[in-house]
Amino acid sequence: MALVSLLDVSLSFGGAPLLDRVNLQIDRGERVCLVGRNGAGKSTLMKVITGELAPDAGQVFRQPGAAFATLRQEVPTGLAGTVRTVVEGEGGAFEQHHDWERHDQVERLLEQMGLPAETEFAALSAGQKRRVLLARGLAEAPQLLLLDEPTNHLDLESIRWLEEFLLNWGGALLFVTHDRAFLRRLSTRIVEVDRGQLVGWACDYDTFLTRKQAVLEAEEVERAQFDKRLAQEEEWIRRGVKAQRSRASARIHALEQMRAERKARRDRAGTAKLTAQESDRSGFKVITCSGAGFRYGDRWVIRDLDVRIERGDKVGIVGPNGAGKTTLLRLLLGELAPQAGTVEQGTRLEVVYFDQLRAQLDENMRVQDAVADGNATVTINGRTRHVISYLEDFLFEPARARTPIRALSGGERNRLLLARLFTKPCNVLVLDEPTNDLDAETLELLEDLLVEFGGTLLLVSHDRAFLNEVCTNLLVFEGDGRVTEYLGGYDDWQREQTARAAAREAAANRPIRETTSARATAPKARKLTNRERAELEALPGRIEALEAEQAKLTEKLADPAFFKKAGAEVTQATTRMQELEAELAHVYTRWSELEGS
Repeated sequence: MALVSLLDVSLSFGGAPLLDRVNLQIDRGERVCLVGRNGAGKSTLMKVITGELAPDAGQVFRQPGAAFATLRQEVPTGLAGTVRTVVEGEGGAFEQHHDWERHDQVERLLEQMGLPAETEFAALSAGQKRRVLLARGLAEAPQLLLLDEPTNHLDLESIRWLEEFLLNWGGALLFVTHDRAFLRRLSTRIVEVDRGQLVGWACDYDTFLTRKQAVLEAEEVERAQFDKRLAQEEEWIRRGVKAQRSRASARIHALEQMRAERKARRDRAGTAKLTAQESDRSGFKVITCSGAGFRYGDRWVIRDLDVRIERGDKVGIVGPNGAGKTTLLRLLLGELAPQAGTVEQGTRLEVVYFDQLRAQLDENMRVQDAVADGNATVTINGRTRHVISYLEDFLFEPARARTPIRALSGGERNRLLLARLFTKPCNVLVLDEPTNDLDAETLELLEDLLVEFGGTLLLVSHDRAFLNEVCTNLLVFEGDGRVTEYLGGYDDWQREQTARAAAREAAANRPIRETTSARATAPKARKLTNRERAELEALPGRIEALEAEQAKLTEKLADPAFFKKAGAEVTQATTRMQELEAELAHVYTRWSELEGS
């Protein structure tokens, strides 16, 4: 029996139905990802499944005795106490209820999820609080876990941990996410919410994108043909009915049906049109750091930073929550003075800043006033446009453009802030967590804009797919205030980390020099042959050549334009990168063997 089934379920809030006679079934062990535009009804569907919202029509069947748990986008207010008491929830006081099985379950979860049991919940970071709330839901031993944007505000380490945990958990999942890497890793099935309908796709995400595009193109052709037939019939009726009465009556009836069908049609929401205004070019050297450091009290947040950012670089900044990513941005931009070393900004810099806390938005201001500072028009790349027309490019309907900002969803706030920022000419664009709450389609449009942007980009993000598509290099916080530069995006960084770990392991496995007493009893080391000595002498040069080739290939793979070339060349480069990693690991191992002889 299915865990949950929806049969002809409909629900609306006064306008077009968010759910229009939809059907859905979720079975044990499935990991179903809900996709769709912001506002399409994904969160509403989850509330119908859990029973928080009752449908206007249709039926919802839940397996008797099956427990459901939900992790919402926002951390609820009013939760107090230690981590343990929050995870225990209303089922606490085990001694009174003699629910020792649940007690053991909570203890296992606290240990498994690495949670500080006696720490006050209020003292945790946003990411840690979401992990506690996940544990709270799992403590109920649910058969179905519903996750609404579970990766929001989590750093990369927490996201990777969550992926592994959910892959090994074994229960059924229904989740909404904008994180495409998370989606690709977890989903076994995709369900799309589109214009009130649910469409199931039994395939991976990349196949879904291809098939969805084909369906949309076919729909466009079919609708164009329908509209042409309707126009012809309307022309016929305007000329007057001269045919036999029975035939004319049938044709008129068919026309009325076509009119009704056209009236009931729900057109797909438009696509956002993102355009950044570029000011005059900056100088070639944008920011140069030499031994730069900054600290709060005795704690060095950043130390010994040496980096040179040049015009056109697209720099991703990566690190755990609380590591100092926003501090690094402010240091690079000159908003903070270094307490060690130097930070120099180049000439002719025009900076536009996207704030992850959305502090640039006044909650009481209307959407259109926030973009145009109360004016009726904005100037975009030398062209004057009415602010309402400009906001339509960011998917704000005229009525929505006149509403106060406090009424907007998270995704709408992000689109509004982007609309506001892109009215300002710049050659340095600073984006601090721009991807939260944006749907996948808008994310891809933003990626395309940033790739084509001719200026310099500083980007803080935990979105792995976004980092891969946009960044030419990364600045990674690696503990104790150390920030290391890597060429390429997220996958390039991970490959280099793997290669370095292999090299360290090979070095650690070299035989430790034996003590004098041990040498007296141990057999003497084998003497190298002339051929082996020659091989050992040649190894440093071979390693240098392989690493040089690896660096060159990493730089090529970091260039988004390279992936527009023939697929064979991209495949060849990717394969060669894997071969280089294997060769380097082998060479380091061989070096250890020969040096130990």
